[in-house]
Amino acid sequence: MQKNNIPFHKTGYFSSLICDYLDKKSDLKQFYNRFPDIENFKTQIEEKKASFNEQSRITLVDSLKKQYQDIETSELTHQHINSLQTENTFTITTGHQLNLFTGPLYFLYKIISTINLSSQLKIKYPNYNFVPVYWMATEDHDFEEINYFNFKGKKIRWNRNSSGAVGELSNDGLQDIFDVLSDEFGQTKNAEVLKTLFKKAYLEHDNLADATRFLANDLFKDYGLVIVDANDAALKAQFKPFVEQEFENKSSFNAVSNTNKTLSKHYTIQVNPRDINLFYLDKNTRERIVFKDGMFSVLNTDLQWHLNDIKKILAEHPERFSPNVIMRPLYQEVILPNLCYIGGGGELAYWFQLKNYFDSVKVPFPILLLRNSVLIKTTSQSKKLDKLNISDEDLFLKRDSFINKKVREISNIDINFSSQKKLLKQQFEHLHKLAQQTDKSFIGTVKAQEAKQLKGLNTLEKRLLTAQKKKLSDHVMRITDIQNELFPNKSLQERNTNFSEFYLEYGDTLIPKLIENLEPLQNEFFVLTL
Repeated sequence: MQKNNIPFHKTGYFSSLICDYLDKKSDLKQFYNRFPDIENFKTQIEEKKASFNEQSRITLVDSLKKQYQDIETSELTHQHINSLQTENTFTITTGHQLNLFTGPLYFLYKIISTINLSSQLKIKYPNYNFVPVYWMATEDHDFEEINYFNFKGKKIRWNRNSSGAVGELSNDGLQDIFDVLSDEFGQTKNAEVLKTLFKKAYLEHDNLADATRFLANDLFKDYGLVIVDANDAALKAQFKPFVEQEFENKSSFNAVSNTNKTLSKHYTIQVNPRDINLFYLDKNTRERIVFKDGMFSVLNTDLQWHLNDIKKILAEHPERFSPNVIMRPLYQEVILPNLCYIGGGGELAYWFQLKNYFDSVKVPFPILLLRNSVLIKTTSQSKKLDKLNISDEDLFLKRDSFINKKVREISNIDINFSSQKKLLKQQFEHLHKLAQQTDKSFIGTVKAQEAKQLKGLNTLEKRLLTAQKKKLSDHVMRITDIQNELFPNKSLQERNTNFSEFYLEYGDTLIPKLIENLEPLQNEFFVLTL
């Protein structure tokens, strides 16, 4: 096992917002609570402990036991669930959509980050318990985002009609997917394990939520992972006061809009709030609630109510109200004794928009941690990279920059005209001074001539580089092939490749190796050779 780390800002794949956060830029401090240094968790524990009551813990544990009643899991997971009743137990949470067969690799990295951080916190604060939690996004309704996974350049897609919350979607049609991937996976021992896992998850469960719970539990039960489905009437009953505030005061819209005015001065806004940031959820329906002409209406339906009537529906059926991306984080922090949320760059970007909203409703804002990001290389790929003299940092270059850099390095002639350009500029500095002293009308002419000659040098440099690329076409093909393998579709491996490709190679050692080598608080991109 070889491990290398690259600062996130050097990869070119992370926004200025995320890089500034990791650099602890003072301008961002108002948008989060505490930075994810392990020492800061002590104060976060005290703050959450003071705000989270015993009844909330009882409700949470009761709901989890019902959700787990038909699933075989580890003793450690059972211990974690029971421990949530005690005031010295807290959660570390990540969330993700119900992607088919986990979707891209970063599903694993999110959960591994929660597991490893929980373990590190237990060592640092032995008097407390820390439970890794995976929050299933069962109430999402964008089926097109989750109905496929990529395997060796092929998209294995589940085609069917869908409506409403995806967690309640039946698993009809997944036998066809099983038949396809059975051929794709092959007949090895590890392939049979993968096929059995898919079959038990998707063909032996009725809906996508149950299938995903089984899958995540099977992969991570040995590490005590607790899986939460928040589409639960008892859990949502605790959220009723905040839903009422939303109906009465547009509380999230007002707070987030004010934050956006400040944040947008320097960064791109990830999400924009709506007047009402809730959906109405019923069988095969998840539609936005809107307020117009004194009435609350559900889009694409005939449902509408006055304020008192919709509050009555809320009181009787809290499960029918589903928070959108603006309110979902608040719901999470209301029902969990949570200390830290772990997510990708896009997720943290919208969490930064919510600090003011949390403050306004007096709910502690969690510590925000960027999940681990990883590039996995096989031993053969690593050897090939060494032979081609390609560093890990080289791999993260955009395609043209990558090729140009390597061609310059291996050429037997100097293709870098930087020294010539520098000399030319020095010569024209003398001509500029001469024009100033003699006839200022020549200044424009001198500048034009300088620009023309610099352009000429740039053109010559590009043509020479193009000629060398053709001459070294075999080498260019080899280096681009290896970059394509590691960066499919010119994007990060973790955003494209499914875990099954690596499981076929490494089997049940894959997840333990990742857990052993990833550091959740290191805040760098990991490059691993397995």
